[in-house]
Order: sequence, then structure tokens, then C-alpha cells
Amino acid sequence: MNVFVIGSGGREHALCWALSKSPKVNKIFIAPGNAGTASIAENVDIDIGNIPALVRFVKNNDCVLTIPGSEAILMDGIVDAFLEEGLRIFGPTKKAAEIEGSKTFAKNLMRQHGIPTANYGVFDRVEDAEKYITDLEDIQLVIKADGLAAGKGVIVCSTQEEALEAVKRCMEKNEFGKAGERVIIEERMYGEEVSILALTDGKTIAPLSSAQDHKPIFDNDKGPNTGGMGAYSPAPVLTEKLLNETIEKILVPTVHAMNREGRRYKGILYAGLMITKAGPKVVEFNCRFGDPEIQPIAMRLETDIFDLMNSVIDTKLCDMEIKWKEEAAVSVVMASKGYPGTYEKGKVISGLDEASELEGVEIFHAGTDKSAGNIITNGGRVLNVTALGSDIPTAIKNAYHAVDCISFEGAQFRKDIGQKALTRLS
Repeated sequence: MNVFVIGSGGREHALCWALSKSPKVNKIFIAPGNAGTASIAENVDIDIGNIPALVRFVKNNDCVLTIPGSEAILMDGIVDAFLEEGLRIFGPTKKAAEIEGSKTFAKNLMRQHGIPTANYGVFDRVEDAEKYITDLEDIQLVIKADGLAAGKGVIVCSTQEEALEAVKRCMEKNEFGKAGERVIIEERMYGEEVSILALTDGKTIAPLSSAQDHKPIFDNDKGPNTGGMGAYSPAPVLTEKLLNETIEKILVPTVHAMNREGRRYKGILYAGLMITKAGPKVVEFNCRFGDPEIQPIAMRLETDIFDLMNSVIDTKLCDMEIKWKEEAAVSVVMASKGYPGTYEKGKVISGLDEASELEGVEIFHAGTDKSAGNIITNGGRVLNVTALGSDIPTAIKNAYHAVDCISFEGAQFRKDIGQKALTRLS
């Protein structure tokens, strides 16, 4: 059977890799793909914003399943368009994807249904936002662009002055484009973050193994937020007790709330959590697989991902049992110099073959291309160097061993991916 993946990043490469392990999948197409996906799938040159062209391609190539990678495509209504044509596609409809597409919608949903999250205010005018900040006095805040900003529309502030400047960056300087025309101002939560990606068909909820992302660009969580500089799975911060609490107080109420809103949720519901002294609270919801969380999660998944996705589409998730490798997995992002700001492309990457030959290592390409026989950089996040290990310390060692094999001009990466797990385990 033929499968179609839409996207060009590390998430989509990891999904192609996982699908390639299924004995039921004959051929994988991906649009547009990257230099890495070309080794396991057929890269297709289609404008992913052209939904009619994507529909035609699926029909012409007998694809039995389509997987959109990004939140932007889901918010464009690709699932609705495919369903209207009777095509099988994994992911939420446009109305359901709004749980990520509008932070205001998500926060209001949580407030209405008693789902734990930070206190907040929503503002469309700079002066109103500034007054709210100054009235709060000593409370530390987080400023969020309301719309989609590729994981970068969040500014964590330590002082009132930083919060006021963050509002200007969003609403006056247009740093995040239209996404920042409206802002959410939240009270800053303290604790340790963790990601829970759960499959749901609107009736059954099946959490995948936990993972922990590393958003800031530099070690020790310094510097501006990025799309994610690395992740590992499982995350020891999420104990069985906390997982059960998350399911009971967050995942189940959210799915029920979406159903009651007429936004039946089918696909991946990704809850970014802060484990506070008062328990798990929602930082944000996402409507797609996490990137870079799916990379280590995919490495550990034993159950056929093709079967899992189809069970969601057919509302038969209750019939599935999800099995995991006992090993841990760690993924380190190698990024271009200057990311998450401006960066150059076209740098030749060396050492990929050597790294790929290491046992338990997979190199998921995030921003790469081919030129004159070379693989070159073509994005901010370039590679997800991912490794299995008998435990987290071993997986960390294996991942960084592979990173040491790879080089390109200006390469930057965090050297502390997984260290929070080691601290907790010790």
C-alpha cells in the first residue's frame, strides 16, 4: 500500500522512517521531502499549500493514507478537503486544529472546562496589554503570540521591563508576523516541562511514551526559544502517578470539551506540560506530532505506526495495544549558525555516512538538500542525530558520539540534551 507524507522536516523524516518499518507499506511518497527522506521515500515536488494538487496526487498514486506534518497545513483545512473527497488522512479537522492555531481559543477552552493552566489575559491593543502588565507589578510573565509562529512566538520574561518589550516585539515590531497581532499574557509557571503526545479517535485516548524537549538555543536553557534543540524519551519527570493525573485532569477533559464544542478531535493531541508543585499544568496544546519529540519516540515504538494511524481514522483505537522498546532514545539537533535568527544555507555536511553506521543511530534530516553530489544545509534546524541506548546515559553517549562524526560550517548544538533526566535519576 502507498502512503503520502506532507512536509520537509525532521518530524516528517522520522514518520517516513517509522512507516518504512511497516510490512503493509509498499511505497512512501513525501512532498517536498529533503535529502534524507530521499533514501527511504520518493520526494515529490508539489506546493504543499496547493491542496487540490495534493488531492490529485493521492488519487493518481493510489495512496491509502496521507499524513500532514505541520500545524500550518492542518489549519489550512487539508483534512476537511481530503474527507470531502473520501480520502483517508490522519489528523484533526481545521476546527479541531484551532487548539494550536489560536492560543486564545485553547486558553478559553481550558478556563471554561477547568483544565489546569496558567492565569492569563488576552489583548488586541498594545496599550491594554501594557496596562495589564504594569498593574500586575511583581508577577513574572510569559508573552505569547496568539497564532502560529513555528514554535518561536513565546517570550519568557523575568522583569516587567522585559514583558513590556516583549509586547512591543509582538504587536509593534511584528517579529512574529500576523501571529503576534493578538497576545496572551500568562503568569509564569515554574517546574519542569514534559511533552505528552496522545493518539485519540475522539473516544479513546492512548498516550505515547513521554518525551522532554529543549526549547532555548543554548545550554542550561539560555537564549531565545527555538523550534526545539533536542529531546529524549522517556522523561523520568513524568511518573506513573503524574501520567495518570495528566490523563484524568487534562487529556480526557480536553477531548470531551472539543467534542462538546463540535470539534471532534482525531489525530495526535500534544500537550506541553509544566510539572508544578500543584501538579501538571498545560503550557500549550499542539495538533500534530512534536518536533523533535517524535524522533526519539519513533525510535522506541514497536507497534506498527501505520496500524495505529488507521485505527484512529476508523475509530478503533480501543483495539490497539502500543508496545515500546525498553531502551531510551536521545535526539540532538544540529542547527545552522545564527538560528533561530538569520542564517546562511548551502554549507556542505560531512560525516553522515560514518555517523549512520553507528549501532542504534538514525540521522533524521530537518533542513537539508543535495547539490553537486553533496548534502548541504537548507534550514535553521539541519539534522536530528538520534540514538538508542540501554538507558538514558547510554543513549546520550551514543547520540553525541554520532554528533562528533558530523560537521558543517557554523554547526551549533546543545551539549546538555538529557541532563535534566540524569539529575532526576541521580
